[in-house]
Amino acid sequence: MEAPLHPHHPSDSSHPDSSAPVYWVAPRHLAGDDGALAERIGDTLAGLDWRMWPTARNTLLYVSPDGLCGAEWILAAYPFELGGLPVAWQLSARSHAASTMAEWNAYFTVGVPYEALADLLVALDAREAPDAGYAGLEMVVNALSARGWVRDVDRPHTTASDPGLSSNVSLEMLPPLIQDADPRPDLVGWQAWAQPILRAPYLWCASFSASVPHELVAAFASSLASPDPVPRRTLPESTEGRLSVVRRS
Repeated sequence: MEAPLHPHHPSDSSHPDSSAPVYWVAPRHLAGDDGALAERIGDTLAGLDWRMWPTARNTLLYVSPDGLCGAEWILAAYPFELGGLPVAWQLSARSHAASTMAEWNAYFTVGVPYEALADLLVALDAREAPDAGYAGLEMVVNALSARGWVRDVDRPHTTASDPGLSSNVSLEMLPPLIQDADPRPDLVGWQAWAQPILRAPYLWCASFSASVPHELVAAFASSLASPDPVPRRTLPESTEGRLSVVRRS
């Protein structure tokens, strides 16, 4: 099953060689996940004291200390795709621990920069009410424009792109299979993706269901657009000429 942004094939997410040199690269949104998305996010969740156990579907489920939030590594189950890439992490939040239905879900494919997802999880863990939001939707685009991203001329309140036009965050109609507690049809939610080469496969995709608080999407967006270089041992081939190596160690 696929929830297509555009139809492309999954990219290889093999583990990097631990003996390879470390490159500090920018911009972050084109850095990829270094083949370490499971490990890095697992370390983040462990540091937040989220409990983890394997499931019968060969996935890893993490639950927050209050029982309201979940993060699941679902790549092995291969539930569906976004933009032709397999979904690797699913985040969810409930109104109370005994609830059988998540109020919202967010989905992230392989290739997403793990720093942005980690910062989102830290913001989620710090919230007293993970299923409620108070800020307006423009908070997301404000976070991006503060980092130098460019607002769309036709949709300045709901869409922004990086200056190189290789990555985009936009409020769009939800792709198929994106689950939300709001049953109304034709819902919109924040979508994000990186496509270093026009009409080529995506580097990564993310989809937030309609009820995800804008503050959380803004935390992800702000981290995604951060100018700070990030360490990588492997660099995505599709970002050649767009990804700068700041230093090597």
